[in-house]
Amino acid sequence: MKSAPTHLPDGPTRAASLVRGSRPRPDTGAVDLALEGGCAIATLRRPAARNRISAAMARELMDLAENVEDDDSIHALAITGTGSVFATGFDDDVDPRLVETLALISKPTVAIINGDALDEGLELALALDLRAALASARFAIRQLQRGKLPRFGGTQRLPRLIGAATALQMILTGEPIRGEEAMRLGLVTYLARDRKELGRVIRELLGTIATRGPLGVRMVKDAVRKGADMTLEQGIRLEEDLYALLQTTADRAEGVKAFLEKRKPLFKGA
Repeated sequence: MKSAPTHLPDGPTRAASLVRGSRPRPDTGAVDLALEGGCAIATLRRPAARNRISAAMARELMDLAENVEDDDSIHALAITGTGSVFATGFDDDVDPRLVETLALISKPTVAIINGDALDEGLELALALDLRAALASARFAIRQLQRGKLPRFGGTQRLPRLIGAATALQMILTGEPIRGEEAMRLGLVTYLARDRKELGRVIRELLGTIATRGPLGVRMVKDAVRKGADMTLEQGIRLEEDLYALLQTTADRAEGVKAFLEKRKPLFKGA
């Protein structure tokens, strides 16, 4: 994986790659990596194919997910696309484990939707925790038009976000919606008018996440994700257990000390 700045305005400086392996051929695309404020930002780069993800790019993303999970210096992962497109699908030989591998990362994940998110590209964005998009971006799942079914979680995650009837409408018709409609439906969590505003929104979001205790952030994500498949009683019990566990950590003690001393806490994830 080649390290390179992202396409956000005033983007991060170049950083060493977290992924080992040979550089893919130009026709298979690449995933560029940059680090900013403790966040790994991966940029999908295959402009000739409108950032359609190849098998080689998928392997890079899966390796990146493993490294992000294991590297305590990284607090979050963001994925965006090069140019004016997020991602317009997957090649047929993409590893079917790709999206679930990204979905299982315990740290916060963000889709920076800088343009069209279509078909499997939208399914990938759905698997991340938060989605920030340009108002001009289009969102669609059109696999039925090719005689195929969504197979990277689209039929499951989309209804959970926007409701079954609206999700069925999108999948059955394949008709795209724009960013403003996606925001109204709850598909998008942040909306920007232009690239400059999108860059500002993302930097503020990632900066905020970086100030939170890593253990607490992971526990919150775990509680929300697992709680969705539990009864309310089971979910509250899980929340109580995680709360009690957090009280035993050094980060919790540092948070209390920093509050009393009226300073920013220095969380270490322990």
